[in-house]
Amino acid sequence: MHRYRSHTCGALRESDIGTQVRLSGWCHRIRDHGGVLFIDLRDHYGMTQVVIDPDSPAFADAAAVRSEWVVRIDGKVKARFTGTENANLATGAVEVFATGIEVLGASGELPLPVFGDLEYPEDTRLKYRFLDLRREKLHNNIMLRTKVIDSLRNRMKTSGFSEFQTPILTASSPEGARDFLVPSRLHPGKFYALPQAPQQYKQLLMMAGFDRYFQIAPCFRDEDPRADRLPGEFYQLDVEMSFVEQDDVFATMEPVIAGVFEEFGGGKSVTKNWPRIPYAEAISKYGSDKPDLRNPLVMQDVSAHFRGSAFKVFARILEDEKNQVWAIPAPAGGSRAFCDRMNSWAQGEGQPGLGYIMWREGAGAGPIANNIGPERVEAIRVALGLKDGDAAFFAAGNPDKFYKFAGNARNKVGQELGLIDENAFAFAWIVDFPMYEYNEDDKKVDFSHNPFSMPQGGLESLENDDPLAIKAFQYDIACNGYELASGGIRNHRPEAMVKAFEIAGYGEETVIERFGGMYRAFQYGAPPHGGMAAGIDRIIMLLAGATNLREVALFPMNQQAVDLLMGAPSEASPKQLREAHLRVNLTEKNG
Repeated sequence: MHRYRSHTCGALRESDIGTQVRLSGWCHRIRDHGGVLFIDLRDHYGMTQVVIDPDSPAFADAAAVRSEWVVRIDGKVKARFTGTENANLATGAVEVFATGIEVLGASGELPLPVFGDLEYPEDTRLKYRFLDLRREKLHNNIMLRTKVIDSLRNRMKTSGFSEFQTPILTASSPEGARDFLVPSRLHPGKFYALPQAPQQYKQLLMMAGFDRYFQIAPCFRDEDPRADRLPGEFYQLDVEMSFVEQDDVFATMEPVIAGVFEEFGGGKSVTKNWPRIPYAEAISKYGSDKPDLRNPLVMQDVSAHFRGSAFKVFARILEDEKNQVWAIPAPAGGSRAFCDRMNSWAQGEGQPGLGYIMWREGAGAGPIANNIGPERVEAIRVALGLKDGDAAFFAAGNPDKFYKFAGNARNKVGQELGLIDENAFAFAWIVDFPMYEYNEDDKKVDFSHNPFSMPQGGLESLENDDPLAIKAFQYDIACNGYELASGGIRNHRPEAMVKAFEIAGYGEETVIERFGGMYRAFQYGAPPHGGMAAGIDRIIMLLAGATNLREVALFPMNQQAVDLLMGAPSEASPKQLREAHLRVNLTEKNG
């Protein structure tokens, strides 16, 4: 028999009754029932109940073991007594009567419990991540991750893509965040950068004629903490295709992403034929460029019903042509208690309040209704498709400044009124992103999204149109309120690339200096190409039903970008600093 096991802890079935077996694993739970010991023995594959009678030669040794000790057990498989079977375990029809036990690894007092998946402080969980990963829910999440990645790989290869590995040590690139810099020992005073994304390399692969590329790519960004991204590093399904238009990317990638959600989504519905929502429409209807379409609520511009009205607050706001009034419908939300609750929530969000109208007995109620009169109230009700017992909430001002609040209010109303379909994955393509935006801090036009995207209208549009009116062949995948992917058709013409960067304040010299490799490649026959990158961590998080990305990553850092398990970041030794030609000069704040 093998030194440690003849079977795994998830393998035994009724067909094994009567056989001598050897198992090894962790003591998940130990119970003493009137002198008879029961050990739930756990390994990666499952759990087996082990029984040790007082007359067993293994009893004395078994009485000494504690939770999370690693033991090897010899014994005989027997059927469980009728009524004691455990239908929740694959091995639940049998148990092992122990005849021998060997302690392979004793455990000290546990800093956090493994049994029960109880809530525990995050810093403790991350410091003792090796224990945390033994817990059933997290262990299953990580195994789900491996299966999803395998499925994505297989689907991409079936679709004719080849997997390539692009460099990790590379040059700095403006992807919208700070680079992690790596000092060069061989080139004093110079630095490599860890890739924020393989953007330039994957485009260069298209220049090199490889046609269809993908990679499960690690990406590194020195960002401030964000709730929707792991600090420091994350993984994405990185994709690029040659000789394609936007529709080709959609037709190729939609079945890949949808297929994974159908395979691992636990029976939840997955959107068929994803809608394509222009960016401006997403903002005006949902207050977000990653709308949660499980929520049926659609906001509307109702400015016309308040312009010139006796409700002076909104009427004065609308005197500025940039300003608007948006309505958030609230079916069945027409109670004073609910409206007061929403008003308090808005104040907690830093707003003065949240105006509302309630409809009762064929008429509007509330301060706004009393001021604007029954005809305007009725026109708003009809426009929103509401009835008695419903309400509407209002946000007013410059939409560029209030749309996020309005979108959050829409989400809050949907949640409070139970309108969210929790058994759905609701997908959409968000399209027609603006190519540029105005940077208020620097008082200049800047890129809105990916600087390598093709402007709609090409070079002619760049030369003749208002930059802030130019749309890009840029698109996102939105699902359940998250941005799952972002991509675009690339600007592959060198003269258009130079012009695009020129509008954002970068001269041709800067383009050549910072993107010299790609700029040169464009001079030698560049195919039209495009692609996207989907966030692996967010995909797994949605499929696992988790709300925190740390629940689907093996060894994440905490929100302060500290690896509590390995002790990173750490100070470099004087020798390491000398070899890298560096001297540490801490500011007073960091020192």
